[in-house]
Formats: sequence, structure tokens, C-alpha cells
Amino acid sequence: MIVATAVCLLAACGTVQPGAGTPDAGEGHGGAGGAGGAADSGGTGGTAGSDTGGGTDARAGTDAGGGTDARGGTDARGGTDARSGTDAGGSTDAGVGGDGALPRITLWLAGDSTVATGGPACPIGWGGVFAPYFGDRVTVQNSAVAGRSVRTWLYSVQSVMDSTGECVLDTDASGQPILQDHWQAMLGASGMKAGDYLFIQFGINDSDSTCPRHVGTAAFQASYGMMAQAAKDRGAQPVFITPVSSISCNGNTARGSRGAYVPATQQAGTQDGVPVIDLSAASVALYNSMSFCPVPGGDVSATTTGPVGDFFCDDHTHFSAIGAPQIAGLVAQAIRDQKLPLAAYLK
Repeated sequence: MIVATAVCLLAACGTVQPGAGTPDAGEGHGGAGGAGGAADSGGTGGTAGSDTGGGTDARAGTDAGGGTDARGGTDARGGTDARSGTDAGGSTDAGVGGDGALPRITLWLAGDSTVATGGPACPIGWGGVFAPYFGDRVTVQNSAVAGRSVRTWLYSVQSVMDSTGECVLDTDASGQPILQDHWQAMLGASGMKAGDYLFIQFGINDSDSTCPRHVGTAAFQASYGMMAQAAKDRGAQPVFITPVSSISCNGNTARGSRGAYVPATQQAGTQDGVPVIDLSAASVALYNSMSFCPVPGGDVSATTTGPVGDFFCDDHTHFSAIGAPQIAGLVAQAIRDQKLPLAAYLK
């Protein structure tokens, strides 16, 4: 077993250990794509619902593009209420009760297979093993779905592009985009509320060149902005996360592999006033600290042995029961290092 290692995002390093509990098992995955490429979007042999299978997988009414609109009335915010005076994010434990206990909150996760719980076997998304890093005042609601771009996670999307190069969204009788059930649930009466958090990580499948998963960077940022505003309208705090890197090497050095979607996430954070956790950089730093490069045979496969073979499944993107908790640990460490109010809930 590899000892869990957490890499700090900016300079100092520390370790965040999860609490008791066995990591959940993960979700279907695809075959190896070219090292360092857009990783998931074009990998061969992806199983249903994986981030690697080309844009047709596991959509169940999925939805990818439609960059321009996508927002139009879709956020059903109806939630300018529920804040009870708390600011977006329930900052600094603003809800400490009379007994001094932290208020109970829900941490909502939106993402692809690198976040999704999956199970019961490899691969495992980091969101599926995130709860043990928190005390019992936090409920982690992992709504990540394998194979999704931000648009296919949000909406029902067609397999054709419009004149702007974005995928066409399915609409209802009133002309509004049709929302996916998991997003509707977050927007509903039992969804995001004052003090909650919404963590968003996409940018892996979004680089697909074809619909329904293709999302241009402008539409990608607009989707993040819409989701952030929906969270804020309900008194919840959005947090953007750059897409976790696959293992890709330049000789003995690991390099990032998510291209334009890393700066697009950071720019969205600046534009929308939302904290950004740079999981892309943190994961690359972790891979370098564990001397994963060069990968034996040039890419990860079912026959890859050693630390890199233990950390990943049979491709360069999806995590095993050893790797997933360490990626989750990077996110937990970033929460602490960036002094997000959510850090008060960490063990």
C-alpha cells in the first residue's frame, strides 16, 4: 500500500489523513488514451459511462453543449430565500449554534468519473472517498456522473452542433433547456441551502471534439458561472476545481494534461468571485513526489506494476482504492491551506 500523501498547492506541505472507513469502490473506465492528451475524451475501449468512451456513453438523456443559452431560465433558482441571512458559503461557521457546535451542512459534488463514487471495483473517483476527511456535521452528496462534460451533466443535449460550434440543447414546450435530474435535485426544495458548499470539477470530457460532450471554453465558463450563481442564490458557497491530471510524462517528470480547461476554470473563478482549488497542479506535484515517471511501457495498462500501477486502474486517468484517497487528500489539504471556512469541518 502506498502511504497517503497530500501535496500543498502553493508552497508548504502537510498531510491530511482520512478518518476511519474503507474507500468506496469505483466506476467503469476506459482504455488508455495518448499520454498527456485530453485524456478521457478519446481513449479507446471505454466502458459504459466512462470518461474515456467517445461522446456516446452513459448519457441517459445527457447533455453537453449549448454553451450560449444553457442558462436561460434553467436555474430555477426560486431560492433567493433559504439564506436566513447567511452569505454564500456560510462563511466562518456563521451558524454556530448556542451549544457551540458547527451547523450541519451538505457538501454537493458535481463532476465526472474522476469524482464519481463508482464501485464496487476500480475505478474510484475521489468524491467517493471524500467524506472520511470530515466530521459528522458534513454530509457529502456526490452527484458526479461518469462520462459527463459540464453541459451533459447539466442538460439533455443533442448530438449535433449549432452555428456557434456548441452542441444543441433539448428544450421543453416553453423553450427552456431540459435539466438533468441531479441538477434539478440540487435546485429543489431539498437541495442546496444556506451554509452548504457546491464543488464543481469538469474539463476532462469537455474537450471531446464531437457532440454531445463537446464544450468550448467560453460555454464552459458560462456554465460554471450559472452554477455558481444558483448556489449563491441559495446561500451556498461554490468552489471550482481544476480537472485532476492524468499521468503523463516528459521523461522523468509528470506534466499536466487538461489543456485549456485548467486556465478556463481559474478564469471562471476570477470572473465569478469563486475560490478555485488547483487540483491539476496538485495532482501533478503528487505524481512527481511519488516518482511515477517514466511510466513503465509508456502508459498505464492492466499489466503495469509498481507504484503507478497501484495508484491507477488499467489506464492513465482513473484511480484505484490506493490512488483515490490520496487525490481526495489533496482537495482536503487545499481547503485547509486556502483557509476556506469549510476547513472548520475537517478532521
